[in-house]
Formats: sequence, structure tokens, C-alpha cells
Amino acid sequence: MLVIAVVALVVVVFGARFIHEALTTVSTDDAYVNSHVTFVAPRVTGQVAQVLVDDNNRVKKGDVLVVLDKEPYQVQVAIKKAALEVAQANLIAEDATIRGQIAAARSARFKLLHAIEDVDNQVALLRANVAALEKAKAALDLAQKEFDRYKQLLATKVASKEEFDKYRTSLDAAVAAVNQANENVIQTRVTLGLPATPANGKPLTDVPADLGQTFSSVQQAEADLLNAAAQLGVVGSSYKLTPKEVIAEFYRRDPSGDIDKIYAQVMKDAPGLKQAQTKVMEAQRDLDNANLNLRYCDIVSEIDGVVTNRNVNPGNNVQVGQSLMAVRSLTEVWIDCNFKETQLRSLRIGQPVDLETDMYGGHYTFKGRISGFTMGTGSTLALLPAENATGNFIKVVQRLPVRVDLVDYNPDQVGTPPLFVGLSVEPKVRIKEQPTGPDAGKFLQMLLPLPTANPDALPITPATPPVPAPTPAKP
Repeated sequence: MLVIAVVALVVVVFGARFIHEALTTVSTDDAYVNSHVTFVAPRVTGQVAQVLVDDNNRVKKGDVLVVLDKEPYQVQVAIKKAALEVAQANLIAEDATIRGQIAAARSARFKLLHAIEDVDNQVALLRANVAALEKAKAALDLAQKEFDRYKQLLATKVASKEEFDKYRTSLDAAVAAVNQANENVIQTRVTLGLPATPANGKPLTDVPADLGQTFSSVQQAEADLLNAAAQLGVVGSSYKLTPKEVIAEFYRRDPSGDIDKIYAQVMKDAPGLKQAQTKVMEAQRDLDNANLNLRYCDIVSEIDGVVTNRNVNPGNNVQVGQSLMAVRSLTEVWIDCNFKETQLRSLRIGQPVDLETDMYGGHYTFKGRISGFTMGTGSTLALLPAENATGNFIKVVQRLPVRVDLVDYNPDQVGTPPLFVGLSVEPKVRIKEQPTGPDAGKFLQMLLPLPTANPDALPITPATPPVPAPTPAKP
């Protein structure tokens, strides 16, 4: 009787525990350990000089795993440095050339102003010469009248021969003065490009109103200025501008008309200088790229983890993107649980999970929480998904991958056994406990506010949180 009582007690205890787990947990035997894996690949082509790790070695982020032969890339760095120095020297030379062109433009501007002033001076000289001619003519008229008067007096013996000769000499001098003044007027008009005698009886002082803008020396000075400005990338708004309009337009390049600011901006925008600056920038970028390629000769680990699948040895020639080994993370580990679709109605993000592995059995239970549901069952994610539209459909219970993240898992902590990728796990989701953490109680995670690749796109606004699903009723 005692034996029967003991057996009955054991059955009741274990039966009660089994019934309690059946009512409060959801479990599956289709689960395994998974983790992130980073494939180590070179970013440059080269020959392997050293391999510093082997399979199963633990590495940290930034550790050098493989070293390529650096000599070819060191040569390229030296070449790019020399090219940069040449470009910088060319920039200095171009800067001096631009300054010389600006000096030539300043000289051409002064020559244009001087040419305009010279024409104005010649016009003023013409008026002065015409006035001198009129004065000489008046003096000639007076000398002629006095000569005629003394000529009559000489005939009547009233005036002496000596006085008559003096007035005749005065008349001759007045005639010569008129001729000289007239020649001066003609010379000045010819110098201005005008006919010696104005047409249609116009006065000798008649000159075109725009002579200061159309005169040949002014036009030549304007052409020299435009040529000097064109070398600096300064082009007028129209080829029909007069010289004064050209100068006025040049001064309008600065609101205050500060000529020093204008020339400083002209030098800054000079095409030759910009081209030389671009060459320096291009050479600098080439040098940066050569230094980057040299740095890429040291192939480093991008994550903390363990080396697996090493397939590279010293002397191998490797190509960009060629897989040399893999590094699996030790801490970024999770469990992929494939629950039946009939088990999913009670599962939600944030529910706690007890995890037992076949490797450790019941000696150690890992803690976890549901972090998400895969958007598709295993059959739809297969390489060759089933085609149910062929007419031979047989209903099969589908399985949906559910991700369970480990909680407080640290393989370096004393007493915590490590998890290896691919180990079989038996998860037990405690569906009666309150979900916790991000997105608790939901099927779908929140929309992440990720940056957009299109700079013209509108900024991402946080999505409206979905309404939490109702808590399943207690059985």
C-alpha cells in the first residue's frame, strides 16, 4: 500500500506540473540558435602577406585578421603625393598669372579712360584753335583797314613811306597768323578724324556728340580692356555697349562700387584659378583614395566574435569582395522558433520565454523574450515555394518563424554556458505573464524612423502606433 501511495503521489505531482505547463506555456521542438555572421572580404586586390588568425579564434572589432602586400599601394601613395605637389605648384603659378592679368586689365581700364580724356582734350583744343583763328581774323581785318588808310594817305603825301611799310608788314603778319591759326584748326580736326572743313557750312567747332566713344583710339582701348577682362572670365552684357557703359557696368559688379572688392571677386571667380584649384582638389582626392587603399591592406574584423570558415593562406592572390573567412558574433545571438500556426494565437511580442538546449539539457535554462514574427511562413520563404494553384493542394499545418532574443546573456560571465549556432532549443513561452519591453503585446514592431536616401524627400514622420491586440482570454 505504501508503494502505491508513493507512486500515486509522484503521478499527482508530475501530472499537476505537466498540466500547469500545458495551460500556461506554448512550446515547440523546432527551434535552433542563430546569430549574426560577418563575412571578411578584402576591399582591394592584392597578395596575402600574413594571416593572423585561425578558425575558432576569438577576435575583437578592429583586430587585424589578414595583411596584404602593401608595397604596390605605397608606390601609388608616393605617385599621388607627387601629383598633388605638382598641382599645388601649378595653382601658385596660376595665381601669379591671374594677378598679372588683373594688372593688365587695370592698365587697360586706365588706357581707356585716358583715351576718352584725350579725345575730350582734343575737342577742347579744337575750340581753342577756332577761337584763336577768329581772333587772328579780327586782327587781320584791323591790319587790312589800317593798311588801306595809310595807302590813301601815302598817295596824298600825308603819310611817310616808312609808316606805310610798317603797316604793310603788320598786314602780312596778320595774314600769316590767320593762315597759321587755320592750319592749327585743320590739324586738330584731322587728328580727331574729322574732315578739314565741316560739310553743309557747319562751324569749325562742329564735332559728333559721341566722338569720345567712337574715336579709333577709344575703340582700340575698349577692345584691349574687353580682351583682358575675357581672360579673367568677365564678359559684358552686350557687344553694343559704349566705353563709358562698359566701365559703368564693371563698377556695378559691387553695390558700393569698391574697385578693390570687384577685382578680388574677379580673381576668385577667374576660370584659370578655379581650374587650378579643381586640379589640386582632384589630386588631393586621389591621394586620399591611395591612402585609403593602403589602409585597406590591413583587413580587420568589423565585429566581436569567433573566426569560422577560414579559407585563405599567405601567398594567395585575393580579389575585392572575395570571402576569406567569417566572424560569428558571440553576443548578438537569438533563437529562431518555428511555431505551428495553431500555436500563434496566444503569442505576442514581449512575452518571456524559458529556453532549454539539447546540449545542456535541464542543467541550465536561458531566459529570453519574443521580439518579432517573421512576415511569412517557412514554406513561402523556401527556395522552391509550394504552388497550391496546381489543383493538388493538401492542407498542411504551417510553421511561422518567431524570433526570441536572449535576456542578460553574456558568454564571458562565470556560470553562463555559451550557445553555438545551430544548437537545438526547446522554448517555453509563458503566455500568462504580462509582455514587457518594446512593442509589448503586439504582433508587429513599430516603424523605424530611418533616414531616406533621397535628399528631396519629406522627412519621415513617426507612424501612428497600431492598436494593441486584445489579451487572449484565459482557458
